[in-house]
Amino acid sequence: MRALSLSLMVSLVLAFALPAARADDIPAPPFSVASETGRLTLSEHKGKVVYLDFWASWCSPCRSSFKWLNEAQERFGPQGLVVIAVNLDQDKEAARQFLKENPAHFKIGFDPEGGVAKSYQVRGMPSSYLIDRNGRLRSSHVGFRKKDKPALEEEIKKLVAEAQ
Repeated sequence: MRALSLSLMVSLVLAFALPAARADDIPAPPFSVASETGRLTLSEHKGKVVYLDFWASWCSPCRSSFKWLNEAQERFGPQGLVVIAVNLDQDKEAARQFLKENPAHFKIGFDPEGGVAKSYQVRGMPSSYLIDRNGRLRSSHVGFRKKDKPALEEEIKKLVAEAQ
């Protein structure tokens, strides 16, 4: 029984510690979040590849990820990528300060109640989800490390190359 418990514990630790993508290939949960100019929805981006990122102002890796998210939007946007970053702060001023320090050249939404984060089962900050042109959740990642960028870019390249 002890071996089973240890095995189960190791599996759980690995499941939460590894940021590796998992291919779910299930419909992505629909969402609608406030933005500075109205609402952002998943449905308005049908036919596009969506990189959905959840972040918070207190998250250090989120700061690092924003520069890369800007680069990804610029590089892959013409091929059909839309980056949407959803802030989870209850204090909107903290989010605005973060955005002053880390300008975003992609879409920003706000989910202070965390309803959208809950529907995506966000487990840590940042958490990101790649959604294909058909609205199917293809992979997810927890955390952001510079060493993960090449693998993330390969996933994006693959999805933007797929036909609708």
